[in-house]
Amino acid sequence: MQVSLLLAREIVELFLILLMGVAVVRTGLLRASDSKVVSVLLVYLVIPCVILNAFQIEDTPQVRTGLLYALGIAAGIHLFWLVLTRLLQKPLGLDAIERATAIYSNAGALVIPLVQALQGPDYVIYSCAFIIVQLVLLWTHGVVLLRGQGALQWKTILTNVNLISIAAGVLLYLFKIPLPGPVLDTMDSMGNLMGPLCMLLAGMAIAESPLRQLICTTRYYLACALRLLVYPLAVLAVLWAVGAAGWIPDGKSVLMTVFLATITPACATITSMAQLYDCDVKKSSSLYVLSTLLSLITMPVMLGLFDTLL
Repeated sequence: MQVSLLLAREIVELFLILLMGVAVVRTGLLRASDSKVVSVLLVYLVIPCVILNAFQIEDTPQVRTGLLYALGIAAGIHLFWLVLTRLLQKPLGLDAIERATAIYSNAGALVIPLVQALQGPDYVIYSCAFIIVQLVLLWTHGVVLLRGQGALQWKTILTNVNLISIAAGVLLYLFKIPLPGPVLDTMDSMGNLMGPLCMLLAGMAIAESPLRQLICTTRYYLACALRLLVYPLAVLAVLWAVGAAGWIPDGKSVLMTVFLATITPACATITSMAQLYDCDVKKSSSLYVLSTLLSLITMPVMLGLFDTLL
């Protein structure tokens, strides 16, 4: 019950911010196209701060073991999802936005505050492991997927600010280089903007679309079902089958931080990237909003199954 209430509270708070994004467009203060400015702020300022801040932790044997475990599980989950998406692409006729929605979850905006509330600040680093794996794939596979190009543009990828941030964060962690207090405080403040900016962006992007279109477009429910039910249940079945919770001490608690990331709604950054790469922003935003609403029901159910099986 406590988990369900915490999940509901976080999602409701973010949804209210989304309504603010709708309001500023509907009242004529801004236009839906102005959301591209928010996308730039999110992708090039806020997300790098979240990444760098995640690596500023004390390096102990227990943390190192848990972090490697979380990274390995997260990498395995994403590889599994990529294969699963490839198998489902033709039979279900999934387009680029639908495939991205199914694969990439809203881990950054929802998981960190949830983990902090449910398990305490010491477990936040393990949820960051999933976010790091996702970001690497998002700015490689995700870019190719949304641009519709067959080959990676390595120069563009290697100069991407998010991947540079990951590399810098890893170096700071490995060489145990702490950043000055004012810098950390600044990055923490910027990181706190991630959830609100994601929801403002989505609200602005869908403000000019009728609500009836969002709810009554049956095709949208397919992508949401994949993201919220099919993919998490497939992961849960594999984790249960291999006994992943018993691989390390405190494995179930660390695994819970990773599993939380798998059951969240569609990734808000997909909407930002769709805006940047001139994809179907309205569809991406609609899937983001609809999956967020439906997750009020599915996330507590998925966590209950996790607790029962593992």
